Amino acid sequence: MSIDTFKSLKGATPEERLVELGYRLPERRSPVGNYTGAVSTSDNMVFVAGHGSFEGKTQTHKGKLGADISIEDGKDAARVAMISALSSLKGEIGELSRVKRVVRVFGMINCTPDFERQPEVLDGASDLLTSIFGDRGVHARCAVGFVSLPFGMPIELEAVIELE
Repeated sequence: MSIDTFKSLKGATPEERLVELGYRLPERRSPVGNYTGAVSTSDNMVFVAGHGSFEGKTQTHKGKLGADISIEDGKDAARVAMISALSSLKGEIGELSRVKRVVRVFGMINCTPDFERQPEVLDGASDLLTSIFGDRGVHARCAVGFVSLPFGMPIELEAVIELE
């Protein structure tokens, strides 16, 4: 995102920034097992469970990096997964403006054994976070390769968030 675009969004809420960037938060996705999408702790931390490339109940991307999905499609899948994670976060905390800091993002990339560009794929999610939250969206992270992910997803990610 250009600096001019970020400046024009500076006074906007995170939800408004998402809309300005051409995205919308989908309906909060129901877990597919015995867990919840996000958990708050007593010390203003929120742990967001693993989210994949789903818009509500619809899977938007499927495939393995290094075999049948491109880096650009992987980055797009990472953006979709992060938007899904933000939907769970908003459902847990009410308003995304309560985010003080994105602390950590952990990205699991479904890829072939010789694929080495996992960090580039996860940039799709990281770039989105900094576009929405500015400096508060800069985070520690880990991007690793997996031989398989649920439902053939190209990426699954989780996050740790600190609240105001």
